[in-house]
Formats: sequence, C-alpha cells, structure tokens
Amino acid sequence: MKTQLGFTLVECISTLAVSTILISVGVPQFNSLYEYFRSDTSIRRIQQSLQLARNYAINYSIRVTVCPMEEGRCSKDWRIGLTVFTDLGEKNLLDGDDRIIFKTNPFNSRDFITYNRSAIRFQPTGLASGTNGTLKYCPSSIDSEHSSALIVNQAGRVRFSKQKVITCD
Repeated sequence: MKTQLGFTLVECISTLAVSTILISVGVPQFNSLYEYFRSDTSIRRIQQSLQLARNYAINYSIRVTVCPMEEGRCSKDWRIGLTVFTDLGEKNLLDGDDRIIFKTNPFNSRDFITYNRSAIRFQPTGLASGTNGTLKYCPSSIDSEHSSALIVNQAGRVRFSKQKVITCD
C-alpha cells in the first residue's frame, strides 16, 4: 500500500477556518499595539529634542528654538518634524548666523500634534520663553486612548503629563 503525501480537502478547509479566526481576532490588537508604540516613540523623540535644545542653550549660552520648520520659518504643523536651531536673529526664523543643531523626521501624517504656540524657545539660562505649554500627541485620532503629552514650564523643565485622558483639539 502506498502512503499518501498531502492534505485532504477537509483538513485544508478546517486549517483555513482556524487561521481566519485567529487572524481576525489578532489583527485589531496589533493595530492598537502599533498605535501605542508609535505614540510612545514619537513623544519620547519630541522630549529628547526639547532636552537637547535646552542643554545646548545652557552649554553654549545661546538662544535655541524648537519648531516645525517650513521654508526657513516656524510653522504650526508639528507633524512635519521638529528642527532645533540657534536663533540669533529674528525670532522663529532661520537666518544669517543661525545653525541647525538637530532635525527629526516627519511624524505620521494621520497623527495629530498640537501645541499652543508655533515654537518653543530656550534662553541661554535654560528658561523657556513665553508661557507654559502642553504639547499633545494623538495617534490616528484626536481622542486616541494612546495619546500622550509633554508639559514645558517657564523654567524650561520638560515632563510627561500624568493625565489619563488627553485629546488633541
């Protein structure tokens, strides 16, 4: 008697059915997990950029600006990525002797990033110019459960918000 190599039709259909069920249950969980990690990575990248800017301002006794840069000017669209630069001349404008210190890649175009100003400036003393601010990052929707926020106070300290519910409106 010859042994058969292969699967029967019933075995193939039952394997396909089990695989379909497992995938349909697992994929939404992976999307949520991806959203969480994207949010966490992005907000930490922003925090590190702000800390770099503050440290640079203190170490080199120079004003440093962090903002989303479009054609040499600070923009309000924080999704295009952050530029950290020395700001010697006109505020929020890359000109003359200004030097780019660091630049991030753009953030996901489906995400929402809000801040109450177009730039964050650190003085040579490490103090932040202007008012306190909260930078909010919301992946995929303005009320995502994986949203996070950074608070920048006038002393220049950058910290994570402990708020449980964050909306980017």
